[in-house]
Amino acid sequence: MDTSKVATSNATTAATASKPSKIGALGNWADERLGLAAMGKKNLRKVFPDHWSFMLGEIALWSFVVLLLTGVFLTLWFVPSMGEVQYNGTYEQLRGVHMSEAFASSLNISFDVRGGLLMRQMHHWAAMLFVASMMIHLLRVFFTGAHRKPRELNWVIGCLLLILGTLEGFTGYSLPDDLLSGTGIRAADGFIKASPVVGTYMSFLLFGGEFPGESIIPRLYVVHILLIPGLLLALVAAHMLLLVYHKHTQWPGPGRTEKNVVGYPMLPVYAAKAGGFFFIVFGVTALLGGLLSINPVWKYGPYDPSKVTAGSQPDWYMGWPDGALRIMPGIESEIWGHTISWNVMLPILILPVVMFIILLLLPFIEAWVTGDKREHHLLQRPRNAPTRTATMVALMTMYGLFWAAGGNDIIAIRLHLSINQITYFMRAAVVIGPVLAFIITRRWCISLQRKDNETLLHGYETGIIMRSPEGGYTERHLPLPASTAYTLTARHRDPEVNGHHEAVDANGVAAPGTGRLEGLRTRLRTLMWSDNVQKPTREELDEGHHHAEHEHELQAGLDHSADGHQFDGHHLVEDETLRGH
Repeated sequence: MDTSKVATSNATTAATASKPSKIGALGNWADERLGLAAMGKKNLRKVFPDHWSFMLGEIALWSFVVLLLTGVFLTLWFVPSMGEVQYNGTYEQLRGVHMSEAFASSLNISFDVRGGLLMRQMHHWAAMLFVASMMIHLLRVFFTGAHRKPRELNWVIGCLLLILGTLEGFTGYSLPDDLLSGTGIRAADGFIKASPVVGTYMSFLLFGGEFPGESIIPRLYVVHILLIPGLLLALVAAHMLLLVYHKHTQWPGPGRTEKNVVGYPMLPVYAAKAGGFFFIVFGVTALLGGLLSINPVWKYGPYDPSKVTAGSQPDWYMGWPDGALRIMPGIESEIWGHTISWNVMLPILILPVVMFIILLLLPFIEAWVTGDKREHHLLQRPRNAPTRTATMVALMTMYGLFWAAGGNDIIAIRLHLSINQITYFMRAAVVIGPVLAFIITRRWCISLQRKDNETLLHGYETGIIMRSPEGGYTERHLPLPASTAYTLTARHRDPEVNGHHEAVDANGVAAPGTGRLEGLRTRLRTLMWSDNVQKPTREELDEGHHHAEHEHELQAGLDHSADGHQFDGHHLVEDETLRGH
């Protein structure tokens, strides 16, 4: 093929167009200085696996983009000031009422700015979706083992994104300065003052004086639109870079190993799918914002420190610390002249920090217990890691019970129950519930492991009932397809554990690593693996297949169709004979 009419080359450099366009010249100029072509050739053709569960992280990403877009719109009209004005806008019920400029601008956005209410509600729904999708994505990562080496740092980044997203949501719904959000800020002031010794100083510093002061809304505004979004953008970028660097995890299957990725390239397939998915997330958020009302601040009215909203509830992702606060017994103590409010400190200042640290350290704790130093790029089915799965379900159970306790007053009203009885029940449930959830989930996973092994060895149930010449009934089993069997067996066998560690060696000298910490590690390792059902060995699979072939030989000739009524004693049977051997 003669290309001399359209491009020239001396065979040692890249071909250049005979009549280069201005865009091509600009691209060549940028490539010579930035090396974009080499970088793009490697990364734009990077392969990503395809599975619906991988879209959970994309929902979080695209909802964050929607938050940025709608947030920029709202920033143009919102006034972050606590200066007092008299409202004379469109909403008649509040005309003549004195309020802060922040609340007045929120009403203005809702009723006087074209598309303002839609943007407000899209922004709030996107925030809900952002936090929810991050939580579900985090659960998917942990349940499938995608948090293991080499992705521990990406897990840490994801946890930081979750906590920052939660704080961003709190600062966001506090900005309108309505009665509901003001009640939340009042609660935050109480939490800060519960800190021993420094609590009152911290409150004065944050609020610029006695609560509520005149500085909290402007300061929350700066945190909401500048500080936390900047951190979120940096962490999202780092999260994505590590994802590309480590390559994406994938589910086991034929042709998939720890050293490859089977899927579609970034361009054009994955980029087109991701772009389409963005418009789906944007469209769903727009439908929610246009059809379902959320945070109608005009119904609550402006904040007044002398009033408290009855039945007030924070946004759902802030509900579990509120629930812990509600069921905590009233315990206080006096130490060196300082009152320690344990009933506030433990559920609000200590428990969230402890829970977050536990969540952050889960990959490192698991690696320490198992001693596993291998890199893992193939995902695990949750049933194949029963202890890990049960641990997260226990944490989920505790979170859910605390969250339910945050609505104990609403539950009592709606169900006509005693709020005291609900509180006592929740105090016991948050301790007993996670333990029961751990035991039940772990046994359930082990049962599913046994079921998988049974299916591998004896095939799957076809629903075809066979009757032998002796009158016995059996269900016909067929072997699994090779691809399915491969997927079920594509996992490592767990190491054997004996539940004890020798304290001394053969010479009576204390063996290294036999302290209390090592003993705890040995017991935890025994708990993690001792009851697991290992995948069948090659010999067991061969024996199971041989048994299945023998069974099929015995059933040969019995697989004729029948409607089930020939031999019930109520129908005439013509030309029917019993088959025998």
